[in-house]
Amino acid sequence: MFFIRFMNDMNMKKKLAITFISAAVLPLLLCGLFLTGKLREIAVNNAFAQASNNVERVRKRTEELVKVPLDISNRLMNDNRMKKAAGQKYDSYVDVIRTYREYTDIRDYLQLYKEISGIRVYAVNPGALNNWEFIQPDASVMAQDWYREALDQKGMAGWNFIRDERKDADDLSLIRSFPLDSSGRKGVLVINVDRQRLSSILDQESFPTLIVDDRNRIVASNEAGVTGKDLSAIHADEDIRSLQAGSYDLSVNGKSSKVVIAGIHPQDSWNGLRVISIFSVAEITHDANQVIRLGVVVMTASLIFAALLIYASASLLSGRLLRLSKHMSRVRSGSWETFLDIDGKDEIGLLSRQFNALVREVNELVHEVQETNRQKYLVEQRQNEMKFKMLASQIHPHFLFNSLESIRMEAHIRKQDDIAEVVWLLSTLLRSSLETGNGKISLGQELERVRCYLDIQKFRYEDRLRYQLTVNAGLEGMQVPPLIIQPLVENAVVHGLDSRAEAVCIEVEAKAVPGGVRVKVSDDGAGFAPDRLALVREKLASDMMDEEEQRIGLRNVNDRLVLLYGASSALQIESEPEVGTCITFFIPGGDSRC
Repeated sequence: MFFIRFMNDMNMKKKLAITFISAAVLPLLLCGLFLTGKLREIAVNNAFAQASNNVERVRKRTEELVKVPLDISNRLMNDNRMKKAAGQKYDSYVDVIRTYREYTDIRDYLQLYKEISGIRVYAVNPGALNNWEFIQPDASVMAQDWYREALDQKGMAGWNFIRDERKDADDLSLIRSFPLDSSGRKGVLVINVDRQRLSSILDQESFPTLIVDDRNRIVASNEAGVTGKDLSAIHADEDIRSLQAGSYDLSVNGKSSKVVIAGIHPQDSWNGLRVISIFSVAEITHDANQVIRLGVVVMTASLIFAALLIYASASLLSGRLLRLSKHMSRVRSGSWETFLDIDGKDEIGLLSRQFNALVREVNELVHEVQETNRQKYLVEQRQNEMKFKMLASQIHPHFLFNSLESIRMEAHIRKQDDIAEVVWLLSTLLRSSLETGNGKISLGQELERVRCYLDIQKFRYEDRLRYQLTVNAGLEGMQVPPLIIQPLVENAVVHGLDSRAEAVCIEVEAKAVPGGVRVKVSDDGAGFAPDRLALVREKLASDMMDEEEQRIGLRNVNDRLVLLYGASSALQIESEPEVGTCITFFIPGGDSRC
């Protein structure tokens, strides 16, 4: 408890200095002493583990490499055409050349498999010729140990580092005898492993690594100039010649060393290979000792630098915190115009920016709340009551004047008494409009009004006007605003028919869609010119609060839809001259509820 109080009362500079010394310096010194003692042991163990992994990797890759000539030898052992070419009796050199030319399998193998560098077939056949593939063994060849061993092993494969007399070079080769015919004559098959492929397996190893045959001849190495030499000539310790797979602590060339050996035993072979990796313990620990000395220097320099850095950081940190405290005191006294300027992206810089944002947002919120309260009643009244009633009431005189003018013109032209029917339709339409008020009606009632209006207009235009009303089953009871479709139909008659001598068809469709009902009013009349269409769309998108403009027709319908259902229900107009006009809008819901 005393220690906590003591730390809380201490200033920031001293607190950070004590914390750094107790939490960083002392543990670092203790860990350094312990780790340097373990570093030498870890370096040796890691080197041994790495050598073991390397040897295993070399063993697997070498097995994969020697598997290729082994597979090829299996195929050639069963190749009767090869046996015939090597052992048959030839009547002339022409037959020999023809047979050699027709048998291309050996050349095909050399082109197809890059893991091998040569294939030789030794067979005693007095009538045959020597070429790069089929060779008559002379006395020196038949006296070679590998040749006699191949004949004695009766078809098993052997692996030796032997000389290829064709190019006067030694290669790791597969040696295998095969029967020439049923009389017991035998030949010897030799397949050279590609030296570059074999050497590339060892080139990436960090420790000296060798591949030796069963006669302790080095067939491949990542050390220059040792390939082809005897193992004892390179590493004087005789014990290494007889060691089998495993890990050993030996004195190699007078140095204490780790030796890791892995055996390679190809299938159906009478002998195999060994992979040997050697590393000196002194060389490994020498590097570790250098690392320890360098670590001591680095730790000492780091402690000195850290002490200076912690002092500078403490001074910078405490100064920024004091500035933040002063500005908070100003805000507490009521100064909302204060601004804290602390740079940086750390927690204190972030805290200062959040402090400035908080002060600014609180000040803006106070003004916003005051302004919102001042305008709230006016906005609600204009949008929810007065505007809607005014928009709905403007429809009646506009519609009445147009209808009466149509009746008057028809009566003047035709001079017929059957205008009484039109007057009856008009009175029915006016009566239903006046009785509705500002509430909602069913979609069926709205479409009945549309039908009355179209019948009146058809009385005037006769065959020039055709119409079709379509509504999905179940939508007649859906509640909609009154006079929401009729002005669109009226617009189609006025703009589509009056300016055109041909007949015009007006279609009204109410279709259920996901989330509500889509209403479409279309005609094949005169249509709008592009500039006229752009003007209509601009007026529909203008501010709804404008009191100067009288809203009748399309604007009236559009404003009422937006007020009731939102911008997604606004009118969508498409029109082309001499093609027609299509107006659609969306009513959310789709059932008969309000």
